[in-house]
Amino acid sequence: MCVCLLALASNLNKLVIIPTYNESENIAGIIDAVMKVSPDFHILVIDDGSPDGTPNLVRESMHRHGTDKIHLVERVGKLGLGTAYIHGFKWAIERQYEFICEMDADFSHDPADLDRLVAACHSGADVAVGSRYVKGGSIENWPLDRHIYSRGGSLYTRLITFMPVKDATAGFVCYKRRVLETINLDAIRFVGYAFQIEMKYAAWKLGFTIVEIPIVFRDRTRGTSKMNKGIIKEGVIGVLKIQYHSWFKDYSNKMRTAAE
Repeated sequence: MCVCLLALASNLNKLVIIPTYNESENIAGIIDAVMKVSPDFHILVIDDGSPDGTPNLVRESMHRHGTDKIHLVERVGKLGLGTAYIHGFKWAIERQYEFICEMDADFSHDPADLDRLVAACHSGADVAVGSRYVKGGSIENWPLDRHIYSRGGSLYTRLITFMPVKDATAGFVCYKRRVLETINLDAIRFVGYAFQIEMKYAAWKLGFTIVEIPIVFRDRTRGTSKMNKGIIKEGVIGVLKIQYHSWFKDYSNKMRTAAE
């Protein structure tokens, strides 16, 4: 059954959104790896003004793989992970992509798992999360403090919000288009860890089905991590704000587009 679903999913309208800032050591390789998984995937790279030449390497990949499959949006300055994904989601909706995936450029997420996420959405899920914290999932090469921040953050999120997602901060996700069309993307407030949490929370509160697919998450071997204390602080405070608005601010209606 799984093989059949993967084969069927390979023929669907799929986009992978990859935000970048100074990923010249990884971007060409990750694009090649996604194309190797399936030439049916399209890729949208959203670059926040990388001074290391990342956009030029994307353009070279566009020539190799085709400008119909590889796309580039260049923004001025570091505007944040969350705003990059929101821009990408709107771009994907306008072009009628059915399955929209988000992933990192640094090979922490294995491109080979993309088909599994899409297949999960095709078989009934609305959101498929590449999860480190369900049975079969794991993390490789992380220092102890990163384990504590990540696992502790996900546990903290579940305790505060009651959302039944074990890896709430995961950044390897596939959404059906109708989920992103339903969520009021302009109402998403956060840009780091909390962005990932709020997107899942909004989908869950709006009644969409979220499933977690076990993955092996590997720490980057090239380039520099974008993790910092500000992102962690946003995650801690953001969860409290999300739950506050859910209790007192008619969250579900605010998070639903006017069209819905």
